[in-house]
Amino acid sequence: MTGQEGFEDFKQKLVDENEQKYGKEARAKYGDAAVDESNARVRGLTKEQYDKGEQLRIGVEEALQAAFEAGDPAGELAQRACDLHRQWLCVYNPEYSKEYHRGLGEMYVADERFRANYDKLAPGCTEFFRDAINIFCRE
Repeated sequence: MTGQEGFEDFKQKLVDENEQKYGKEARAKYGDAAVDESNARVRGLTKEQYDKGEQLRIGVEEALQAAFEAGDPAGELAQRACDLHRQWLCVYNPEYSKEYHRGLGEMYVADERFRANYDKLAPGCTEFFRDAINIFCRE
């Protein structure tokens, strides 16, 4: 197996795991076409795009943790975390909008599965991140 074949298998595994965890719910909420399109975007990522996404994800977490410790969702650190998050989102969904970004912030707070991703950094970090996203996305 070549490195590229291994990477293709890895991406398919990501899609399969996501389908198993969230597929039924996402398809009911957004429709088959939207979920299929999202899965196709993941399968279509290059290794470089995937690596950039991982670097951005780590950067979001580092910046968010520092911002949370600073305590100001409007501050430079928090807004940097939001911009890194925007960049990360664009790796997976190039059709970014502020409305989409704000909606994700609300979902992160409302859904325990997503809340756990940010509250692992510090209890209350998810609400802080949502507040920072709302500030970042003001028009």
